[in-house]
Amino acid sequence: MSTFHLAVELDGAGAHPAAWRRASRAPAALLAPERVRAVVQVAENAGFTLATFDDSLLPPGGVGPVARIGAVERSAFAAVHTSVLGLVPVLSTTYHEPFHVSSQLASLDFAATGRAGWLVGTTADPAAARAWGRPLVEGAEALRREARDAVWVARDLWDSWEDDAAIRDVDTGRYLDRDKIHYIDFVGETYSVKGPAIVPRPPQGQVVVLAPAGLLPARLADVELVEGRPEPVTAPRPGLRFVELEVLLDTPARSAAERLAELDAHLRWEPGARLRYAGPPAGLVTLLTELAGVADGVRIHPAVLDEDLPELSARVLPGLFRGRIATRPVPGSSLRSTLGLGRPANRFLKTVR
Repeated sequence: MSTFHLAVELDGAGAHPAAWRRASRAPAALLAPERVRAVVQVAENAGFTLATFDDSLLPPGGVGPVARIGAVERSAFAAVHTSVLGLVPVLSTTYHEPFHVSSQLASLDFAATGRAGWLVGTTADPAAARAWGRPLVEGAEALRREARDAVWVARDLWDSWEDDAAIRDVDTGRYLDRDKIHYIDFVGETYSVKGPAIVPRPPQGQVVVLAPAGLLPARLADVELVEGRPEPVTAPRPGLRFVELEVLLDTPARSAAERLAELDAHLRWEPGARLRYAGPPAGLVTLLTELAGVADGVRIHPAVLDEDLPELSARVLPGLFRGRIATRPVPGSSLRSTLGLGRPANRFLKTVR
């Protein structure tokens, strides 16, 4: 059996819309740097492969905290407080300038010494277009087009510097080998980008790209996030497949059913397309073992971070490690190598050399 990878979403207080009521800190403290440091260190010590950080172009809606720190900024801050955990912010491809997105992610990969990823997001809310002063991108096909073009541009920009383009020769005063920096000359349906990048090629060569199933062409996504229980795949496929899973666990104080009823009394957590597990930790170990037979990993959305993340750390992940269903990331490894993806060759070498 191949290694099963464990990802966890660490945004806010948790996946349940009333999770902030069970947080161990006051709502305002959920935005504090100490909070980010605490949760990423728990996730790393637990043995998760990577952590994702949700984000949006508009302030969070609903009840509870109505603000968040940008996902890239949180990931960069987390980079100096972790050593093996992959750090994957959500960045929307709608209205964001792809040149700036690629620069942010390349910079994050340097800060995290090769542990950065990108969870590709989209923004359908017309309010975002108004807030950014951009023409409305409307409809699923247009959102997919913008996502495809943005990821294509980012990948080309990451390759626009060859790995040894930076010379840094003090004696001659040469910083760059201009023959190893390339214009990408991208022309899409709604914009064009000439390049090259303003940040050298990331340590991983290409930042790991995660995307919801169906959003991107297979060649552009390293990891596909699927909802529902996937069917076994017998034919070879590019990239990896992670299952989206919402989790609410029994704790020593209360059962999962009691916890859910208490939270739902404030605001109901409506079932969606994602798989959901509510029950004892041992049952979750069994479910994850089953999923390891049909997928390459899982992204866990804890209902309440301050309650479910400690249970995952103490009573779920150790069972997976003992059973050799999953393994901890190895110190010194990049996120790509941890996921078994390898470091890609620079695409410009194929045409220029």
